[in-house]
Amino acid sequence: MTGTGFDVRALRYEELRPVDANWWEVFDALVRLGELRGARVLEVGCGTGRLSEALAERELARVWAVDASAEMVQRAKALGVAARVARGEALPFKRGWFDAVVMRMSLHLLDRPRALAEAARVLQPAGRLAVASEDPATFQNVWFARFFPSVPEIDGARFPGVETLREELGAAGLGRIRVEQLRQRRATTREAALEVIRSRAYSTFDLLPADEYAAGLERAEAELPGRFEYSFDWLLVRAQR
Repeated sequence: MTGTGFDVRALRYEELRPVDANWWEVFDALVRLGELRGARVLEVGCGTGRLSEALAERELARVWAVDASAEMVQRAKALGVAARVARGEALPFKRGWFDAVVMRMSLHLLDRPRALAEAARVLQPAGRLAVASEDPATFQNVWFARFFPSVPEIDGARFPGVETLREELGAAGLGRIRVEQLRQRRATTREAALEVIRSRAYSTFDLLPADEYAAGLERAEAELPGRFEYSFDWLLVRAQR
């Protein structure tokens, strides 16, 4: 994760992104795809460290983690995670040091070709990369896109689709690529959804024009129902060095 925006988001990161059944479903998928149980693992873009902590506690993995946000790293360390401030494009580890690298909702924040090349560099021969990212083919259906019309275009430029991922992974020297799609159903309340927007919980909100953000927030305050359901679509990817 990048920049001071994530230092600020660290204060409420866990509150606005709860660990629930959907979270654990993605966790289990990453463990399976990356063969992370008992492995020597690097998490790139660890945020507050919840994934790394769970890998160590539940899967007996030996985990290291990096994030560009000093505040995120501080919180990860408080969980006992071996985290350090570093960017995914310049990993401070030796070549071939890890059995696996995992990235959960961080690849879109990085210079992907450089970050994927770095992941390949620190993987041992036959090492695995496991990625969880949002599927850009579904951005028209994001629950807040109707309030902020620029969202599909903004995030479509940041999140890689299946073919782009295959090309970039191959260029980084990562092969035997497997892609899985996962649709999850979620539910939230009006107040929780408004708090996501007001706090700019997602980096997307930082990229919106100021007038669009203000108008979209006003519409959301007027139109959101008390409770609603929506879908979230994942791309889950495994690649091997």
